[in-house]
Formats: sequence, structure tokens, C-alpha cells
Amino acid sequence: MATNPDVDPVQKVGSTHTEKHSIERYFSRRLQVAMVGEGVLVGLVGGVVITLYRMALSKSESLLRGFLAAGDPTFLRLALLFGGLIAASVVVARLMQFEPDTRGSGIPQVDAEVMGRLDMRWPRVLIVKFVEGVLCTLSGLSLGREGPSVLLGAMAGKGVSRTLNKEQGEEHVLVTCGAAAGMSAAFHAPLTGVLFALEEIHREFNAPLVIAVMASAAMADFVTSHVLGVSPVLHFEVVGDLPHADYAFVLLMGIICGVLGALHNVGMHALQAGPFAWMRQRWGDAVLLVAFIGSGIVALTAPELLCGGDAILQHLEQGTGLSFALVLSLLVGKYVFTAICFGTGAPGGTLLPLVIMGSLIGTLCGFAAVGVTDVPLRYFDNFIVLGVAGMFAGSVRAPVTAVVLCFELTGTMDTLLAATAVSLVAYVTANLLKVEPFYETLLSALLAKLPEPEGHQGTEVVGSKVLHTHVVGVGSLVEGKSVSEVPWPHNTLLVTIDRAGQRIVPSGNTKIQALDQVLFIMDADLESDTQLLLHGLCGGMTDDSTIGSKQGTE
Repeated sequence: MATNPDVDPVQKVGSTHTEKHSIERYFSRRLQVAMVGEGVLVGLVGGVVITLYRMALSKSESLLRGFLAAGDPTFLRLALLFGGLIAASVVVARLMQFEPDTRGSGIPQVDAEVMGRLDMRWPRVLIVKFVEGVLCTLSGLSLGREGPSVLLGAMAGKGVSRTLNKEQGEEHVLVTCGAAAGMSAAFHAPLTGVLFALEEIHREFNAPLVIAVMASAAMADFVTSHVLGVSPVLHFEVVGDLPHADYAFVLLMGIICGVLGALHNVGMHALQAGPFAWMRQRWGDAVLLVAFIGSGIVALTAPELLCGGDAILQHLEQGTGLSFALVLSLLVGKYVFTAICFGTGAPGGTLLPLVIMGSLIGTLCGFAAVGVTDVPLRYFDNFIVLGVAGMFAGSVRAPVTAVVLCFELTGTMDTLLAATAVSLVAYVTANLLKVEPFYETLLSALLAKLPEPEGHQGTEVVGSKVLHTHVVGVGSLVEGKSVSEVPWPHNTLLVTIDRAGQRIVPSGNTKIQALDQVLFIMDADLESDTQLLLHGLCGGMTDDSTIGSKQGTE
């Protein structure tokens, strides 16, 4: 199915009923309007699910802390505590065996679902992940709600898709809408949900997709805020942007966050792939006992480290009794406990603990800035917010999302410029250290365990089709070449080129220019591999993947 320069690609693609139907639906204005309505529906369903999930987690944490505060640790209370933790670990292990796709945070699974490499059983995943999250929070594990919320939202989107009997391409869009709804509802941050879903999960930008995702995230946030309130997640008194004279310290802080973000990823993955992988081979899912028993020990010694980190946030927001040594001990303790919980493969997220660690790093930088330099004390809270942005950008490697996240978490734009500077410097620093982004590594490990899609050897597959848009980057492998000169992946056809608002039906002699939006139709069974190849071909000169793609297509 390589492109023939003598044949009109659209006519050739439209030679089968399936391909013609897919293209007509893609360009249908009625479909684009319908996608907004479907996005709203996904946001409504996902918003209800995540609202119930957040309420259940909040109640579980309250029950745990109420139990710990009810009295001294007598023998009976210790027996109840550790007996309950062991029982919870057994139940969670059985649930993970019953539905393996609920292991870990859930974000890599959503990535694989959108790529077409995973087909999760949405009703089971929805129920099991919900129950697992409640049990992990009730047990005090240092895990966040955002990863499970993304997965729960994505499965809500898949459920809506299956109910409406949508095709695979549209289903992937609705799964992305659900992921955005999950992130939006988890953090009360709709713009963050949109950017995270597009930047981290779907990795494709076109108007119908963006609008549908926005509709879903906005609806989910409306539902959640209607029930849980509209107050920001972080309650810090940001009085204004830092004076420009102090931006040298801001840039230094970006370097610090970039280094620590890279170390965060290295430590987390090394622990998971090292000692815990060894234990998992010998004990199976009984390795969860390490996290659950560890939670009992933490509950007796440092209860502030339990759960996602709301207790630490309260300490920072109140700002009383804080010292450099105390904050440093909380940071080290939170990282170690989170790494242990994550390393065992327990079903929970890491973004909220990452936000907490970022706020602690920002607090330490605030102590240094105020105590060593002449930065006024009233700007102390600015550094806490900048720590969140820097750690997010350094670890997840999504600087735009990091800046927007800080804006939505605090409800103020006073830190916008400084947060942008910190995020960019942290992003560059972590990249220079050659440490992979956090979720990229998790996704690679997951894909390595999954079977190759049918038809991987390049044989022509006749079946369902999907359409994807790629933007030709500056300095990409295809820039300046004619359509017939490009070694397109097998089972892939170039349909149209959108250039500065003008839609072009290409022939073999059509020259491809930078910033062209090129629409491809491909076999759904080969979607993930084809997308990777096209990303390598169309990606700009700043994309390292183009090197491998050039080698793979020559």
C-alpha cells in the first residue's frame, strides 16, 4: 500500500468502502460537532466516577488517621493495625491477579490503549481500580490519586464508546477525553487535564480532538467542583511575581529541580527493576507486603508521610514550626516511602507525591533564598510553587503542563513567568543528564511485555482503519521531499495535506513543507508501530526519534 505518484491518493484510499467511510467521517462537520457532545458525555460520566473516587479516598484517609489518633499503640491496636494491613495486601494482590491491567499508576496502560497495543476490559478495570485505590489509601500507602483517576476516566470514555458503538479511531479519542477528565477532576485543573492528555497520552494535536478533550475536561471539573468545591488544591499566599533581580536564584532553582527530577526517575525505576523485581520473581504479588507492612511502621513513626501527602501540605500551608532539617527529613522520608510503594507495583499514582516533593524542595529553596540572599520573606510561598513546577518538568518532562498545573493549583498567575523559567531550565537540565521521562520508561517496560500486534511483519491487513494527523516539523526527514520520495510505512496512505488553512489533495510530485498537517489512513491493527514510524519521519530536528526512524526506513 505504498503511495503511487501516478494515482490520486484519496481516490486510491477511497477504493474500499471502509477507507472511504473513515475519511468521510473524519471530514464531516457533523462528526466534529458530535465529538464535542460525546466529549461532554465522557466528562460527565468520568466526572461522576472521579468525584465518587475522591470522596472514597478522603473518607478512607480520615478513617485511618482517626484510628491512629484514637489512642496509644497498645498490643490490641497494633494487632488490629498490622492484621488489617496484611489482609488488605492480600485482597489487593488478588485483585491485581484478577485484573492485571490495574497494576501501577494506570497512565502507561492508558498510553498503550490509545496506541492500540492494549484492549482493557473497561468494566472490570473500572471496578477493580476503584476498590484497589480505596484499600491502598485506607492502608496509608504513599500513592497518589491522579494516575488511577486518569485510568478510571479513560475507562469511562471507553465505556461510553462501547455503549455508542463507536469505531476504533473514535474510541481512542474518547479514551483520551476520559483521561483528560480524570486528570481534571483529580486536581481540579481542567487545562492541565487537556494538556496532559494531549502532551502525554494522545501526542497529537488537531482541532476536533482538542475541542472534544476540552469539553470533557471542563465537564468533569464542573461535576467535581459542584460536589467538592472550587477552592485550589494548594493554598499558598502568593503576593506577586518575584522581582527580576532575583531571577538568578530562579534559574539556579531550575537546575536543582532538573537534577532532582532526574534522580527521582533513576531511583524509582532502579528500585522497581532491581530489588523489587528480584523479590517479585520469588514471591509474586506477596511483595506487596513490603509496602503494606512498611506503611504500618511509618504510621507509628512518621504519620505525616502516609497517603498522598495532604498532611504535609497542611504543614506547609500553615507555615508554623517548620525548619530546614524538618523539611529535609520529610522530603527524604516521602521519597523513600513513595519509592517503596511504587517499587512493589502497588496500584496507585505518583504525581501527587511528586507535587508534594516539589513543594518540599521549593520550601528548602525558600529557606535558602530568604536566609542567604536579600529576597523578602513575603515571597517565600513563591518558591514552594516553583518547586512543584520544576519537579514536574524535570521528572515528567512536560514543561507546559507544569506551568499550567501551578497556575490552576494555586489559582493565581503571579508565578507564571518564574514558573515558566524554572520549568524550562529543569526540562533542559534533566534532558542533558540523559534520563528518560518518568512515564516514557514505564510505557516502554509495559510495551515490552505485550505481544506484538497481528500483522507486525508487514503483511497487508484488510480490516478497520484509523486516521491520524501529523505536523511536519522543521528539519524533519520528509521536509522538502515529494510524496513519492518518502519511504512511508507499509499499510499507510497519505490522504490530504492541510497547509495554512488550504486543504491539498497530494499527488506523488507534491512537495511536503514544514508545518504541513498531513492526514494518514492506516490499518488499526498496526496503528502503534505505524504511529511511531510516522512520528520519526515527521518529527522536527529536535526529536531524537527521527534518527532511529531514518535508520529503520532506509
